Amino acid sequence: MKCIRVGSRESKLAVIQAEIAIAAIRRACPEAAVELVTMKTTGDKILDRTLDKVGGKGLFVKELDAALLEKRVDVTVHSGKDLPMDIDPKLPLTAFSRRADPRDVLVLPEGVTELDKSRPIGCASRRRAVQLAALFPEMEIQPVRGNVLTRLRKLDEGQYSALVLAAAGLERLGLTHRISRYFTTDEMIPAAGQGILAAQMRAGEDGGFLSAFADRDGRDCILAERAFVRALDGGCSSPVAAYATVEGETLHLTGMDVDEEDRPVIGHISGPRAEGEQLGQTLARRIRRREA
Repeated sequence: MKCIRVGSRESKLAVIQAEIAIAAIRRACPEAAVELVTMKTTGDKILDRTLDKVGGKGLFVKELDAALLEKRVDVTVHSGKDLPMDIDPKLPLTAFSRRADPRDVLVLPEGVTELDKSRPIGCASRRRAVQLAALFPEMEIQPVRGNVLTRLRKLDEGQYSALVLAAAGLERLGLTHRISRYFTTDEMIPAAGQGILAAQMRAGEDGGFLSAFADRDGRDCILAERAFVRALDGGCSSPVAAYATVEGETLHLTGMDVDEEDRPVIGHISGPRAEGEQLGQTLARRIRRREA
């Protein structure tokens, strides 16, 4: 019997996300044995500095990539928004899931109903910080690291007045009761790939077992979003954002960069979904020239 080994970070959320892929693999290949292999990544270990200071999002995939290359696992599962823009051609992204809720949310301390403006709002990215500064100009914005549960503990200990987190992660953890406010995707443009899971494999290998995991809409949206970010040379430390939707054969893409004073510059583009990556590149050029 074939055994498919699925690699994941060991955090609770990462395991839940890997189990979504495992359930889909079992639907497509009920005869296969599926094994979950978890590991701690460098990004999980370094919690005292922001990602842009220690090497970016690649720190969350380095160990998983090594496990794939060494054939210790057959496929790895990632949050789409946590993937670096540069992907090893020997380890292509093979399939993308249906998108969960793409929105960011505001989370207050347990039992609290009003935002305490004397304490900072915690968030983990410059993308969120730039947009929060426009939404809450009177509030201090501070970085926060750690997995979702660690961040919530810091919040409940009183280190922050609120956190901004991804709705999809809280929903997968069964923590929607912690959400105080959903931001619209216009108020807080999501990170590229937010709410979408990505599966990565070795080049040239058959990914047919991912057929029940793969979603066309998720694929077309994340590829357009990543093309936009990549064209702006946006990495972990860049406050760029991108959010695509599809209607029939039309893809709509919203992208954000910042100007010299760290103010959001936002643009929109629509076109054939089959040309999503070209649309992302075109929008990036327009925003760079401030023509959006």
